[in-house]
Amino acid sequence: MCGRAPEANKGVAEVHKIRFDGQVALITGAARGIGHAYARLLAERGATVVIHDIGADSDGQGCDPTVAEGAADALRGAGWQASAAHDAIDTRDGCHGLVQSVLAAHGRIDMLIHNAGWVGYQSIETLEPAFLQRALALQVEAPLWLAQAAWPAMVAQTHGRILFTTSDRALYPQYALKGLTAYAASKIAQVGIMNVLALEGADHNICVNAISPVAKTRMWGVEDEPDELHPEAIAPGAIWLVSRDCRESGWVLRASNGQFHAVRPAEASGVDYPRDLRAVVADTPEAVAAAWSRIAVSEPERR
Repeated sequence: MCGRAPEANKGVAEVHKIRFDGQVALITGAARGIGHAYARLLAERGATVVIHDIGADSDGQGCDPTVAEGAADALRGAGWQASAAHDAIDTRDGCHGLVQSVLAAHGRIDMLIHNAGWVGYQSIETLEPAFLQRALALQVEAPLWLAQAAWPAMVAQTHGRILFTTSDRALYPQYALKGLTAYAASKIAQVGIMNVLALEGADHNICVNAISPVAKTRMWGVEDEPDELHPEAIAPGAIWLVSRDCRESGWVLRASNGQFHAVRPAEASGVDYPRDLRAVVADTPEAVAAAWSRIAVSEPERR
């Protein structure tokens, strides 16, 4: 099942090794940090990886093509197959152009991992349209347009794996931070996109999932090698989700410190949506107030 590693069979001498020979992966934000950990593990397992990274600085500004080129060179130096791309992906045309360049160079695209992201803080009182649009362009529009561009090739192949990136900062109230409205909005949106594309891809062997990773990288403010929470500890979960062995869609994989937990919201049993939510009946605001202790329960408690 997607999101869950196959259990070891003690009666089998040799464990099936997941390989990606002959497959092509496009990974955004892949020159450093978490994205590079993905690229390195995929390349090590036989994939041809396209390392996309505009080479922005720690504030998400600027462009340095040598960053992606250097990362690809390092993988090629290890004997693996890798190339670099640094196209801007903040527009639909840019996203489509990037995917078309991958298809022109390699003839196929098996895996799309949208890892590129940006963290910026503005309170609700100071939030500016340009600030919000910057987050939405990179973390809502880019994954959507990249998926749209790769979709026809994946349908023609009858195979594709897409992995978006969400965040616990958006998924769980206890991890929310003040000033992260734009970031949280864009990260939770990728879950909604995942849900729809997982449904649309079901007839074409296109699996679409999301990962919620935690690692000490530049987005954490760590420029050097971290003392803990290494990006490499997250990579196995992501690589499993984009493998041919993964058959299911619509999971969010929480990944941190070498540990993984796949979650997917599910309706309570017995619900006849939308007419019967199997929930508390109330016909006035006062009735809602009086029943709030029974209304405000988590879905696991309801089940």
